[in-house]
Amino acid sequence: MSAQIAILDYHAGNMASVQKAFEHLGANVIITSSPMDVCRTGKIVLPGVGHFDSTRTLDALGLREPVLDAISTDTPFLGICVGMQWMYNGSVEAPEVAGLRLIDAECIRFPAEVKSPHVGWNTLQKTGESKLLAGVANGSYVYFTHSYRAPVTSDCVAATEYGGKFAATVERGNIFGVQFHPEKSGELGLQILRNFCEL
Repeated sequence: MSAQIAILDYHAGNMASVQKAFEHLGANVIITSSPMDVCRTGKIVLPGVGHFDSTRTLDALGLREPVLDAISTDTPFLGICVGMQWMYNGSVEAPEVAGLRLIDAECIRFPAEVKSPHVGWNTLQKTGESKLLAGVANGSYVYFTHSYRAPVTSDCVAATEYGGKFAATVERGNIFGVQFHPEKSGELGLQILRNFCEL
């Protein structure tokens, strides 16, 4: 667990709780808005809570290109909640704001027939092999809080059912995303963060 983990601070998100969870695991963590830190770190985490529009601050801080450069050189990247949605082309929540375009799809709102936001514990239904979910049993419960959802694509390794199936965990090469909050998901969430630390 020696590689430093940079948690990106874009003034919107639960940085402290994510930092605390990683530090509980003995990880070397910094919270930063510096492109230089992104260039020299061992792993990158983008947590998020709230509106997709908040991700425009990542561009204002000059973080988009350093993040893409780091990913292109195999630096592991983990997006949490809105951080995972940023991995997509974008979201109908803020159609004028571009995502990272790592996953060729758009995040959409839950259908009108279900209560939104989707808040609380729900199950992970594994759909593929996953390093991030190693040791996590199919059907395990994790904690969600979100109003928009990512569609199931070929990068989805676990889905959740709420008003239809949506992507709960995505994984391809060195990029990883979780729609739920591992830092709020008890021991199971810590196991997922531990798996990221040990990549």
